[in-house]
Amino acid sequence: MDEYILLITLIGFAALGMAWMPAVTSRTGISYSIIYVLLGVILYALFPGKLPSPLPQLNEELTMHVTEMVVIISLMGVGIKLDRSFSLKNWSSPLKLIFIAMMLCILTASFIGYEFFSFDVASAVLLGAVLSPTDPVLASDVQVGPPNEKIKSETKFALTSEAGLNDGMAFPFTWLAITLAVMANGKSTSILNWFEYDLIYKIIAAIALGYLSGKAVGFIIFKASKKYNFLKTRDGFLALSLTLLVYGVTELLHGYGFVAVFICSVTLRHYEKGSHYHEDLHSFTDQIERLLVGIILILFGGSLVSGILHALTWKMVAFTIVFIFVIRPVSGYISLFSSKIDIREKLAISFFGIRGMGSIFYVAFAFREIHFNHEEELWSIVAFTILISILVHGFTAVPIMNYLKKSIPSEKIPD
Repeated sequence: MDEYILLITLIGFAALGMAWMPAVTSRTGISYSIIYVLLGVILYALFPGKLPSPLPQLNEELTMHVTEMVVIISLMGVGIKLDRSFSLKNWSSPLKLIFIAMMLCILTASFIGYEFFSFDVASAVLLGAVLSPTDPVLASDVQVGPPNEKIKSETKFALTSEAGLNDGMAFPFTWLAITLAVMANGKSTSILNWFEYDLIYKIIAAIALGYLSGKAVGFIIFKASKKYNFLKTRDGFLALSLTLLVYGVTELLHGYGFVAVFICSVTLRHYEKGSHYHEDLHSFTDQIERLLVGIILILFGGSLVSGILHALTWKMVAFTIVFIFVIRPVSGYISLFSSKIDIREKLAISFFGIRGMGSIFYVAFAFREIHFNHEEELWSIVAFTILISILVHGFTAVPIMNYLKKSIPSEKIPD
């Protein structure tokens, strides 16, 4: 059977199914990510050796670029649907999750990797870095709705904005792991260089480029087009083209493209905030994202029956359970302890630290940069953590969100 034709068929099937997945999730209360992973398991179990290899370690370059693409598209979509204006007060919840919860997750996971798995320092730090971000791709069930929804949910806002911010903010710590691996090999670099360049410069460059891009495109679309008719557009694909342009320019200038895309989308969102064009932009990114996510989830399901978990040990299983049910929730709750929000929302925000495509990207990226001593173990831990996260959060997201919606009164979002 022709592998190319099988692949085209698989892509078409995944795309077709995604047209009904939001409705299926709403009716059943089960996340579509579970359905697609199960589909991948079945397909690769029924057709062993007939479909393209789903193992990321055999296709690290492709894995990195495919997950990179879906993450940046998701980040654009996430930013466009955030109605809440930025200020330290309005965004206190996600900022606390970034600077407190994410740091605690990185430190704790790194410590466990070093002490209990006997990883070297570089591999332990990489474990913490890749598992720290909440995923913007698989967290759609706990995120805010389309632009101009005008409903306040602190849980959904915090998780949406956290996912948008921390998938980029985990990058410096992935680079820290790479720097440590380079130093262990006796090559010339230093922690000071990492601090100055990978932490400070790249973040500042990303924020500046993202903000300027969002302002410039917003001015063209909503201001200049009123004077110059040829600049008018209502095409949704502008969101995709802007995503690629901002990401590419930022990376060329050695900034963090993930951060720049999110900052750009949030900035653009608040240019003529009430315009329905934002809904068109979000709708287009959402459709492209779901197409790519469907394919990746099928491949992820296939990898589970193709050997990605072969290095898994009972220690790693225990770590995953502790990370999902203890480390992330406790870290999240500590970060939000002083926040004046309902305790039920604090618990929900802390619990829904969904792991996903960002973790796969970071592992593939790090391994492309330099060899790590525990690559097989890291792939197994990350894959198993994503699997458990998909199952646990996929079955609980809709019921918990529905409970919060009924028990905590909705109100207008702050201007």
